[in-house]
Amino acid sequence: MKYLILKLQGGLQAWGTHTYEDYRPTNLFPTRSGVVGLLGACLGIERQDIKSRQCLNEGLLIAVRADDQQWRPQIITDYHTILEARKVNGKARDNAILSSREYICDAQFTVAIGLENCEIKFGELAEAVRYPFYTPVLGRKSCPLYRPLYEAEITAGALVEALNQVAPGRGVIYSDEPMDGASILTIRDVPLPSKVREFAKRKVYVLGLGGANVS
Repeated sequence: MKYLILKLQGGLQAWGTHTYEDYRPTNLFPTRSGVVGLLGACLGIERQDIKSRQCLNEGLLIAVRADDQQWRPQIITDYHTILEARKVNGKARDNAILSSREYICDAQFTVAIGLENCEIKFGELAEAVRYPFYTPVLGRKSCPLYRPLYEAEITAGALVEALNQVAPGRGVIYSDEPMDGASILTIRDVPLPSKVREFAKRKVYVLGLGGANVS
């Protein structure tokens, strides 16, 4: 199978996980919804185009490697004052609130992307990553890339095999596909076909814990 290899490198990255209006944490690796949004921006898919978003999501196979490097990535918190934040009942608050937002500093990720039963063709996706329709960012608009997303196109037998062919070749791997010796993590990051932001759970296979970590 052919795999598209991306490099996600930047001073700041933010991959949202379960959130509240006053607390916006980041996941320790790019989420499925984050990768779908990133590729959707490259392809020019509008947020309102639920059908195209869902087609892309259902056709993707994803493995992310948190690349091992000399320095240890850190999580920092920024603060924002926001108006009309939602209450638990979904209604807007009358007063402004202070919102804390987490970012990962100086992390580097390698992502292997496969397509399976998808209307979007591999060549179309690779071309969009090289020449994106919308400017891609690393989770939030305030998180620009250090370098272009596109790294390579590799033929391999599995996602992890594709990642192993790309430098640095070391780090914690989070994959859609099972791997020998992997642990299983449950995460709620699968975007649902809805006009509002709703997510379902999935299983992620994790290999290499004890390598590159985020603190």
